[in-house]
Amino acid sequence: MIDTHCHLTFPEYEGRVGAVLAAAREVGVVGAITISTTTANAVRCVELARAHAGLWASAGVHPLYADQPADWNELRAAALDPKCVAWGELGLDRHYQDPPQSVQRPLLEEQLAHIVRWRLEDPRLDKPVVLHCREAFDELVPVLRASGLPPERFVFHCFTGGEREMRLLLDFGAFVSFTGVVTFRTAREAQAAARLAPHGRVMIETDAPFMTPEPHRSVRPNEPRFVAHVADALAALWGRPPQEVREQTMATSIDFFELSPIA
Repeated sequence: MIDTHCHLTFPEYEGRVGAVLAAAREVGVVGAITISTTTANAVRCVELARAHAGLWASAGVHPLYADQPADWNELRAAALDPKCVAWGELGLDRHYQDPPQSVQRPLLEEQLAHIVRWRLEDPRLDKPVVLHCREAFDELVPVLRASGLPPERFVFHCFTGGEREMRLLLDFGAFVSFTGVVTFRTAREAQAAARLAPHGRVMIETDAPFMTPEPHRSVRPNEPRFVAHVADALAALWGRPPQEVREQTMATSIDFFELSPIA
């Protein structure tokens, strides 16, 4: 399996990333992508990925960090590293009031404009895009359409919406990724939405250090080793063998992010 979205540069993992990845490998999680939140963090993500086999990085500015200074040259340089396999995470978040939409939206549009230009200038920068979308599907999808980037190059990470939101992203043509939320007994809407998702457009993640899945929900911080529980929850929702879902999500992840061979 591959944990397609975690934040291993966060303080919770300081000095123990190697041990966290080793624990993941022991249970069959052979790869992970550590996701960027700011332009400076993108550099740190790439440096961390360089230091560990089976670890990759992304480069992007999270909407909740939209009020921090962004160095676009720094972001572009990070994205050029072979260990960087995606842009993001970027998007919109209406769950929190700060930073306001008047700050998030211009930053998002500027970031997408840079990505559009960079991918035309250099084929090495033609990478998929990891999206953060919380309570903002109606606002975000039109912005993505207007960017002109191919819909199939986007993945909506940490899906927590319902059936309506799932139909919006599927009609748009994007991929979707699920976290431990689908293991929670209270997440009925997200579980119903997961049943609608085409199996070949689904990936799994932890979003570590957040949202540890059942049956380890009380464990903090979350770690990539727990991503198997997300796959198994999807298997139960879909009525499919767990190993089949683990293998399919891994194959989808390798193809979507164009990951190098994993031993």
